[in-house]
Amino acid sequence: MGLAQAWGAVAVGVSSTLVKVEVDVSRGLPSVGIVGLPQASVTEARWRVRSAIENAGLQWPSTRITIGLSPADVPKSGTSLDLPIAAATLRATNQVPAEAPGPCVLIGELGLDGLVKPVRGALAAGIAARQAGIDQVVAPAANAGELAVIPGLRVVVVRDLAQLARVLRGQEQADTPVLHEVAPLSAASSPDFADIRGHAHARFALEVAAAGGHHCAMVGPPGVGKTLLATRLSSVLPDLPDDRALEVTAIHALAGQLPIGHVLLRRPVTVAPHHSSSAVAILGTMRASAAIPGALTLAHGGVLFMDEAPEFCRPALEGLRQPLECGQVSIMRAGQSCVLPAEFQLVLAANPCPCGLFAGRGDQCTCTSMARRRYAERLSGPLLDRIDVRLRITAPATAELAHGQAESSSEVASRVAEARERAASRFSGLGWSLNARIPTQALRRNWAPEADGVELISDAERSGMSLRGADRVLRVAWSIADLAGSDRPRLEHVSAALALRGPAWGGR
Repeated sequence: MGLAQAWGAVAVGVSSTLVKVEVDVSRGLPSVGIVGLPQASVTEARWRVRSAIENAGLQWPSTRITIGLSPADVPKSGTSLDLPIAAATLRATNQVPAEAPGPCVLIGELGLDGLVKPVRGALAAGIAARQAGIDQVVAPAANAGELAVIPGLRVVVVRDLAQLARVLRGQEQADTPVLHEVAPLSAASSPDFADIRGHAHARFALEVAAAGGHHCAMVGPPGVGKTLLATRLSSVLPDLPDDRALEVTAIHALAGQLPIGHVLLRRPVTVAPHHSSSAVAILGTMRASAAIPGALTLAHGGVLFMDEAPEFCRPALEGLRQPLECGQVSIMRAGQSCVLPAEFQLVLAANPCPCGLFAGRGDQCTCTSMARRRYAERLSGPLLDRIDVRLRITAPATAELAHGQAESSSEVASRVAEARERAASRFSGLGWSLNARIPTQALRRNWAPEADGVELISDAERSGMSLRGADRVLRVAWSIADLAGSDRPRLEHVSAALALRGPAWGGR
């Protein structure tokens, strides 16, 4: 009879939290109870653990067993707690030493034969362990590769419950995780800026957006290249830093977007939801106290591309406002709430009217003026005001199409990387590294352009530009200056930024 504990982890939203598993073996009729808000998958662990212990040649106690999961007020689901429940049971019955060589987190599902099976969300569990100061994780071999990328984390690989018992007794050394190299995507399969013919102005605008992390909107008739341009933006963005790569990979793994044993996502992702997607699918929701990430969170660290933007439902479009400002989305339901990360670059693409042919003089357009107006109003003024770069895309001229090979993504990406390094050095120690993230208070006080640029911005404000719009022009001017190698935005940089913030739709 005894009391023992082990550490496990469960998914909470798009991250994991550590769970202390306590097992009390006491006198009484044989029974097994689990307390601490277990969901069905956790409640069923008692039968999996019992069969696994017996089939591993160990002894299941024929007494009263109480399993406590702390913190008790956090709902727990999944099968990752099987292994810590089994380890704590073996410790409580003195089949393995009560104290492990050091604190560790155990992750794994148990088969009835005692085999340790992989689980989803192991990377997030490893991150939670490291943040709690625990530097050792016990996991199945299939999860070892994703855990091994976490700096300072030692991964202990076990095949089955019998091996875990021998490792805890000191009778056997644990297996060493074997990491497999994964070949990168070939250049032929990756989108490249060289695929774009013409559109010199749009290419420059996307380069500026990439350099500063700015949002972008494009309006133009069908077939002119809006989608082609949007899908090339991520190809010129720099690789994700280690901490952001771990965060993004954990989000996609917990959302079921990656297979078990996946590699680290180093490249920014492009998430392109269909225009028929609901607001819940775009923004995220909560179900049974569990956070379900939407497209905004899945695009964290990358690009959210909304093609045919006016066709999205209005709640989904208007729900973008808060994330565009603060980089996170707050989900609130009756009696529960959560905050999900949503720091992405938004790219909107839209036709000028329902038929799509209202370009130039609009001679071929078959829409009425009222239909065009209603279509334009689907993207509200407050939403468009939060877009830094707003472009009118037209068909390139014949001379542009006949031009030679355009610059590749690697050439553009090198300039973007240099501009971002210049900005990161300028903002070192201030809490942000991108021009798009300069706080409003600091923008006007510490990062104003030269005097003639300030006067140009003042003229724009007097002409009706909103204060938010003027601030965004200043941030874009900084990105243009960084690309040009200038220490401070000059008049030509501010003028170019104003040109990139042209009327996105119908003069608005």
